[in-house]
Amino acid sequence: MLEKNSLLELKDKKNLLAFSAGVDSSALFFLLLKHNIKFDIAIVNYNIREQSLAELEYAKELASIHNLKCFVYSAPTIEKNFESSARKIRYDFFEQLIKEYNYENLLTAHHLGDRFEWMLMQFCKGAGCAEIAGMTKISQRENYNIIRPLLHLDKKELLVYLKANKLKYFEDESNLDEDIKRNSFRHNYSMPLLDKYLSGIKKSFDYLDEDRDSLIEQIDIKTIDDFAYFKSSQNRRADIFFIDKYLKSQLYMMSASERELLKSDSCVVVGRKFVVSFNNGYIFMIPYSTKQIGMPKEFKEEMRVLKVEPKLRVYLFENEDAFKLIKELFTTV
Repeated sequence: MLEKNSLLELKDKKNLLAFSAGVDSSALFFLLLKHNIKFDIAIVNYNIREQSLAELEYAKELASIHNLKCFVYSAPTIEKNFESSARKIRYDFFEQLIKEYNYENLLTAHHLGDRFEWMLMQFCKGAGCAEIAGMTKISQRENYNIIRPLLHLDKKELLVYLKANKLKYFEDESNLDEDIKRNSFRHNYSMPLLDKYLSGIKKSFDYLDEDRDSLIEQIDIKTIDDFAYFKSSQNRRADIFFIDKYLKSQLYMMSASERELLKSDSCVVVGRKFVVSFNNGYIFMIPYSTKQIGMPKEFKEEMRVLKVEPKLRVYLFENEDAFKLIKELFTTV
């Protein structure tokens, strides 16, 4: 069931599986074992369901049986924006483990249904071809890759595999709550369509992947700590795609209105978290700050001569390496 290309990416690498004990991650767990892929597991307990304790014990039991490391994190109480807050909590936990134990790949159990519901949600709120193509099988981060080996498989196919092999898994009842937008799309739109048109939807995503790869030239996003930049492709639409890609790696999802602003404005503050600046043929992304500090007259003059966007200046004044880089880039424009 796992594709050859995915297996090659995982073979002889240090892999960490994001595990929940649900259908998807349990299927991926046993498929990895079947193909002799080495990995460890990490699970987050959000302390909101009684069943979560049983899921946690199951994760520990599997790790013990198969001689794997099992990392557990008990999340603090989430007061609001549960979905986005939970995502940030678990990815912070995963990245901490990746850094501490030198994992090369983070494996997630996203499947075709996840990808399709994401596509429908993006399409309904306003998105282009690159956005609705959605998740990719491999996403590069600064020091690791996120790999999604199940992206070509529907959840029903995973259930058939688990049941045929009499493998244990848990069902999360919160997935039935249609007050959650994602669940509403899943039960009312994506699942019925997948039931009727599975093979056609699979082919469509293959075409979308090919189109995205041919239409959008890959760009190398470089970083110095939390300062990120890349040379503009001279195509604002393509530039926005890579801005979105970087911000997702920082666990921030841009809204449709923010994407619209980026089409016309040279400098945009997104989510009061990041400044995105189109400046002298480059795109810069830095943390947003309202800090006010006094800067020497000489520095201000140098910024004016170089035509550096004002919202970048405080950051550059406080970060010498980024300042040196900007000077080097702008004096060769």
